[in-house]
Amino acid sequence: MTTLMFILGIGLFALGLLVSIAWHELGHLSFAKLFGIRVPQYMVGFGPTVWSRKKGETEYGIKAVPFGGYIRMIGMFPPGDDGRISARSTSPWRGMIEDARSAAFEELQPGDEKRLFYTRKPWKRVIVMFAGPFANLILAVALFLTVLMGFGISQQTNTVSSVSKCVIAQSQNRETCKASDPASPAAAAGLKAGDKIIAFNGVRTDDWNKLSDLIRANPDKTVPIVVERDGKDLTLTAKIASNQVAKKDSSGQYVQGEYVTAGFLGFSAATGIVKQDFGDSVVWMGDRVGEAVDSLAALPGKIPALWNAAFDDAPREPDSPMGVVGAARVGGEIFTLDIPPTQQLAMALMLVAGFNLSLFLFNMLPLLPLDGGHIAGALWESLRRNLAKLLKRPDPGPFDVAKLMPVAYVVAGIFICFTVLVLIADVVNPVRIS
Repeated sequence: MTTLMFILGIGLFALGLLVSIAWHELGHLSFAKLFGIRVPQYMVGFGPTVWSRKKGETEYGIKAVPFGGYIRMIGMFPPGDDGRISARSTSPWRGMIEDARSAAFEELQPGDEKRLFYTRKPWKRVIVMFAGPFANLILAVALFLTVLMGFGISQQTNTVSSVSKCVIAQSQNRETCKASDPASPAAAAGLKAGDKIIAFNGVRTDDWNKLSDLIRANPDKTVPIVVERDGKDLTLTAKIASNQVAKKDSSGQYVQGEYVTAGFLGFSAATGIVKQDFGDSVVWMGDRVGEAVDSLAALPGKIPALWNAAFDDAPREPDSPMGVVGAARVGGEIFTLDIPPTQQLAMALMLVAGFNLSLFLFNMLPLLPLDGGHIAGALWESLRRNLAKLLKRPDPGPFDVAKLMPVAYVVAGIFICFTVLVLIADVVNPVRIS
């Protein structure tokens, strides 16, 4: 049964991956057609074609390797300086440029002269290239909201899980009380496991982070605490201790290894599945976007640890970069966890949502062959043309993105090497969940 559920999880992630890729390319396709650009092909995947059907002027299909997709637009790059496709050069760098330019015109048909991608105004080209990543962002937001507001997420609550017997500085990293340790305020006040704190020092709250902040802000003060016990409200009185506790960052997350002196009550909060309202969901998603941007910026620095995990049997870091194979494996593990099916589905949707968020951010990097590279080229062309118009100089014409293809090949080579490294690490030393 466990193996079957593992396979089911992988299959559902693969389906989510295909939908995400198809949705991305549909974003490009929709606006390309809206702006009159001819699109001969819309394909999900790479390699041999498994299925295809031609509708109108576009061939729609699925290929064997579901690790990407593309649409082919006519005239992605402008012609050479002489207005024609340049002759083959003996220079390997020049050859790359000419190969890219030739591919952009290889399916040129009569009447296509006014339907070329490069002839569209820069703002239209920006929209066409941005529409793909933006589609992934829309899907990510929709999935995140579905989980946050529909299923809920696991988080700490105001319900007491256990009560500490004494006051121990968290930096000491011990759980056993000594005779010299004072009794915890929670134990002295009579707080019990299962109590739900509904008000602290006159402030009613059902939010754990707010309750935690209130406790921290009142060291050495005697305060009333209203709890719900056995369906009835009960008021307890506690003198909050001053203790060394874990530091919080601006988003309310604990900072590992850093401590501050603050108020301490002395209990562990129970976790539970809590549905979020729209406002809390937006804040949660904003935090995740910030974390994703930070992770993307920190990616180069994680390569040595990734290499060691792949080839030197070093432990795999929990925040280590993970590829499609690793994510599929996590998708399988989700459905083997001993949690309710609704939470398994919620975690799987979160995984696909995170994948779409990563697709958006990664594709927005201003590097060819990524969408962000074409967007940067269109914006640069717009800047040049507007500046020339302002200075009453001749129109410099389209910016020849094809001249950057040697750089694009280098970038693509780096991406391929990184993808292979992640793939090896995902196979021999995968990230696991518990």
